[in-house]
Amino acid sequence: MTIAVSTVPRARSRWRGVAAAMLLGRVGRMVGSAGGGRSGGGRSGDGFLRCSDGHVRWGVFGAAGVVFVHRPAGAPPRVMLQQRSAWAHEGGTWSCAGGAIDEHESPYEAALREASEEVGEIPAHHRELGEYVFAPATDWKYTTVVLEVDELFGSSVNFETDAVAWVLLDEVDHLPLHAGFAAAWPHLRALVEAA
Repeated sequence: MTIAVSTVPRARSRWRGVAAAMLLGRVGRMVGSAGGGRSGGGRSGDGFLRCSDGHVRWGVFGAAGVVFVHRPAGAPPRVMLQQRSAWAHEGGTWSCAGGAIDEHESPYEAALREASEEVGEIPAHHRELGEYVFAPATDWKYTTVVLEVDELFGSSVNFETDAVAWVLLDEVDHLPLHAGFAAAWPHLRALVEAA
């Protein structure tokens, strides 16, 4: 299996402190219920929500991510995956870039913002191939947008990402995947293959 991986020193940011606080047990103060779950500081969507199904999930207004697709001439498509750092939930696994949706932000806007925060500037020319929505509760959902780009890009630009790789579709299942991404991958792959 050949995986093109880009690793660069991660930028230090306020998020390193947030991650450390979470690991040190301050998560309990961030957990809310469907009526609210926001703690002070950070972005408006940052925080854990106790969802209607009883599970606690990141993103007071839900969460969103993006799978980037590149189709080089005469070659099979590749998708960008992000290796989650030890600071992140399910650290060491591979997934797409993504995170909490802010208030008054669409899932599409949140997915692109989160990706630019985690893997760098997104090429200006891109087109949407579709999206997959995982909605395990009445008050929370994760939307994954699939975007085709004309050029390879991406690197680790914050503490959440250890590496970025452009992976052939058949190789994705051979990586240790984040559980949520693994469940969504068959649906996402179908969107890539249908385009």
